[in-house]
Amino acid sequence: MTLKWKIKRFHELSTLELYDLLQLRSEVFVVEQNCVYQDIDGKDSKALHLIGEFNSKIVAYARLFDAGDYFEEASIGRVVVGTNYRDKKWGHELMQKAIAAIKDYYKTTSITISAQLYLQKFYESHGFEVTSEVYLEDDIPHIQMKITT
Repeated sequence: MTLKWKIKRFHELSTLELYDLLQLRSEVFVVEQNCVYQDIDGKDSKALHLIGEFNSKIVAYARLFDAGDYFEEASIGRVVVGTNYRDKKWGHELMQKAIAAIKDYYKTTSITISAQLYLQKFYESHGFEVTSEVYLEDDIPHIQMKITT
């Protein structure tokens, strides 16, 4: 079982792809995490969209930003794998692809993320280090993490 990976700019996304990735984000970040927040935040148009498909369904996703578009450094956000696919460990593949895409597209090796605290060890396994105290973002504990590869 492998994922088909795509990277697209906002204007390259089909209507169906946009709908499906927003549905996945809503399913996990709003419904599963029981968190009412503004997912459509005006930043999608600046991002590269890393999409992992399985059987023509978007099951893994992250959005990637150039330095200055979200944080001072390049960044990765909205990292998500669908609930029914987490046992496949595709989150690790997603992060590897995201880090590589930042290097390829933005020509930088410094990346900052705002990570949910419970995922600290997951991000540390990809080389990220904690650079802040715990803070609340949409009432969920987060930490800022950075990597320079």
